[in-house]
Amino acid sequence: MEAIILAAGYGTRLHPLTKDTPKPLLHVAGKPITEHIIRKLEEVSNLAKIYIITNSKFESHFIKWLENFDAKIPIEIINDGSTNNEDRLGALGDVHHAIKEKNIHDDITIVAGDNLFDLSLHDVSNYFKKRNSNVIVLHDVNDIELAKHYGIVEIDSDNVVLNFEEKPTSPKSTLASTGIYMFPKKTIELIKKYISQGNNPDKTGSFIEWLHKRETVNSYITNQKWYDIGTIDQLEKANRQYKGL
Repeated sequence: MEAIILAAGYGTRLHPLTKDTPKPLLHVAGKPITEHIIRKLEEVSNLAKIYIITNSKFESHFIKWLENFDAKIPIEIINDGSTNNEDRLGALGDVHHAIKEKNIHDDITIVAGDNLFDLSLHDVSNYFKKRNSNVIVLHDVNDIELAKHYGIVEIDSDNVVLNFEEKPTSPKSTLASTGIYMFPKKTIELIKKYISQGNNPDKTGSFIEWLHKRETVNSYITNQKWYDIGTIDQLEKANRQYKGL
């Protein structure tokens, strides 16, 4: 298995903090968000490599960070070639770019680079092996109003995805996508097909919406701490929680 950390956004909602620093390198509890994610990825026993995909503006920041990071798994920085928020490839576009650039033909784990979470990716990878199919990690936000701000998933009694909707006005559940996915290598061809058909490359959720109509997508539900760092308030809240304040 290989991992892709999506870190090519421009974090415009977090300005001025992200004007000269990529969001995944903002510190929470004394270390960059990226490092929290990598330590979680290290729990996946068969993980061979981690790719961090960023952009032309912030590539040098990640290269400098990596020089001083003690990596237990090989890490490589990929530049998606974008220079600003207007010409970005989008999350699924970046996944596709990484797959092509590095000729990935293995099972893949994808993690959004602004994610902080307590769940064990070792447990998720065991579930992935058991189900032998696509897996999306969900967090129950337990609030219909709050659910309107996330990608919301409806599942059946066997935890198979029935519906995915981005920021729904009338949520069918309170199960929010965490931006953590595990795909078997056969799904790589479907990612390529999705892009080649001209589908929306901006969000991985749009791909899940497309994929579950063609292949089984299983869900792994966690109620452990999860933060989607999109605003300064969320960053400060995560910092307090991770410092134990």
